[in-house]
Amino acid sequence: MGFFERISEGLARSRDKFKEQMNVLLDRGPDLDDDFWDGLEETLILADIGAPAASEIVESLRDTATRKALPDAYAVLDLLNDQIAATFAEGGQDVLDGGEAVVLFVGINGTGKTTTVGKLAKEATDAGRTVLLGSADTFRAAAIEQLEVWARRAGVEVVTRERGSDPASVCYDTLERAEAVGADLVLIDTAGRLHTSADLMRELEKVVGVVRKRANMPVYTVLVTDATTGQNGLSQAREFDRALDLDGVIVTKLDGTAKGGIALAISHELELPVLKIGVGEGLDDLRDFDPHDFARALVGEFDERE
Repeated sequence: MGFFERISEGLARSRDKFKEQMNVLLDRGPDLDDDFWDGLEETLILADIGAPAASEIVESLRDTATRKALPDAYAVLDLLNDQIAATFAEGGQDVLDGGEAVVLFVGINGTGKTTTVGKLAKEATDAGRTVLLGSADTFRAAAIEQLEVWARRAGVEVVTRERGSDPASVCYDTLERAEAVGADLVLIDTAGRLHTSADLMRELEKVVGVVRKRANMPVYTVLVTDATTGQNGLSQAREFDRALDLDGVIVTKLDGTAKGGIALAISHELELPVLKIGVGEGLDDLRDFDPHDFARALVGEFDERE
């Protein structure tokens, strides 16, 4: 099965929910009246893409419909996928696929940070890069062991310290080791923390600050978020971005959720590029993000004019 098919299969619940709402709207006729535009915006919001993104998409489509004298709702829906794709923030190529980089992975517990770090290490190693991992999640009992398993699988070295060690010092040691071995990509797993905990967020700010001061290559901070959390994921992203000035987001667990639109809500509102998406547990289930493929999988086709 190709990756688009995997995305499409993973977003089936999100797409079914969207099409169900759209079919209700289309059943009353294809006229481009105020009810259609209001209904389209409401349907987009219900797909978890967020009110700001929904409003921008509808406004742009409405303008295009007027300028091009589009005949009906189906002609508008032909343009919907491209408009959704264009609403994602651009950029982020330098974070994982550029030159030398130190990347810190942050997020709440359970989003799949450690697994994501392991998969990225394998992908980068297979591409010929020299990768070093840092286990700065020194609180969760299984985090260090889990990252060590991934490191063995990827054939890379991982810097660890005993449980309870200061995460900032682990990061410092990781950067020293990276210089010693000539690593060109350093991936650091941090402890999951609730975005509502001021103390934990301050500690994370300290960790990121130490890395930025010590590193001799560009430093990026990436949020790993779980699509199944829906709008709560947007609240988390806001707080992490406020504290850390994020550089990108990776959206995991898109398979089997009806809330896949949250990827657009986060990207649009916080102007963060989506770097990767995850649609399963396998090594090959974390892939580069393509906004057009994502939009097509999220919305589907609406050709019911015959």
